[in-house]
Amino acid sequence: MAERDETGKGAKPPPHPARARGGWLAKIAPGVRKLVKRPVDATPENLWVKCPDTGEMLYRADLEAALWVTPSGRHMRVGAPLRFRYTFDDGAWEVIPSPAAPEDPLHFSDDKPYVDRLAAARKATGAQDAVSIGYGTIQGAPAVVMVQDFSFMGGSLGMAAGEGFIAAADAAVARQVPLVAFTAAGGARMQEGALSLMQLARTTIAIQRLKAARLPYIVVLTDPTTGGVTASYAMLGDIHLAEPGALIGFAGPRVIEQTIRETLPPGFQRSEYLLDKGMVDRVTPRRELPRVLGSILSTLMAGRPRALAPG
Repeated sequence: MAERDETGKGAKPPPHPARARGGWLAKIAPGVRKLVKRPVDATPENLWVKCPDTGEMLYRADLEAALWVTPSGRHMRVGAPLRFRYTFDDGAWEVIPSPAAPEDPLHFSDDKPYVDRLAAARKATGAQDAVSIGYGTIQGAPAVVMVQDFSFMGGSLGMAAGEGFIAAADAAVARQVPLVAFTAAGGARMQEGALSLMQLARTTIAIQRLKAARLPYIVVLTDPTTGGVTASYAMLGDIHLAEPGALIGFAGPRVIEQTIRETLPPGFQRSEYLLDKGMVDRVTPRRELPRVLGSILSTLMAGRPRALAPG
């Protein structure tokens, strides 16, 4: 007979006999159960990935082999470790640490304290902030590479990210090699207010130091690159490459449509649209990026003393 629960509002079934006794395996060999126990959800939840364009379920291993480019051509967002691995020769690079920056300088809090948001982002990504820096060779050409990770608070540009970009530019000048920046951001970090906006000017000055040293600065625009990042270092490169289908602009399409009260053209603010309008030099699929970057860097650095390879 079913017993009533503590609230008296309903009945709950009696416990299953096997569960009540711990199961037959526990009875005959208590230590074995722990060894052979298999949870119901033993299969990884992320074994399959849904294509954002078609809704098709894609086998994760196949997607990884395709550098996270779906059969429909969607270049999915990737973090710094994968970006470095895809870009540098043999997937090897030297990590360049970013300088420390003040945390929560404004003691900002909305529905959650800023320090809690930082902690959550660090736990989820394993990174200290949105910008990571590496040094290695691309098709034999030494370069410093800066990667912006959209999964860290939308790749937003705060003081730490600004310091990271400046450190990358300074490392390129010190090593006398080009700087390659992979951008991905939703804009400035609102939790740092005007201190975030100051990074637009500070990163621009760092680019001027690169130009004074006559070193190439190449930007690879990835999805999405918007806001203050687009208004500063993302559009100040000597050459601008873009991954297919990347959203690139200052304000988002929805904001623009609501402001001008008109429907935007198809593909507005996407890589291919910007290429047609002359704002991007080339749209390059992810798999071809190392070859294209290597060719550009070797050409622009021709005739200069070759920097030492990392390691």
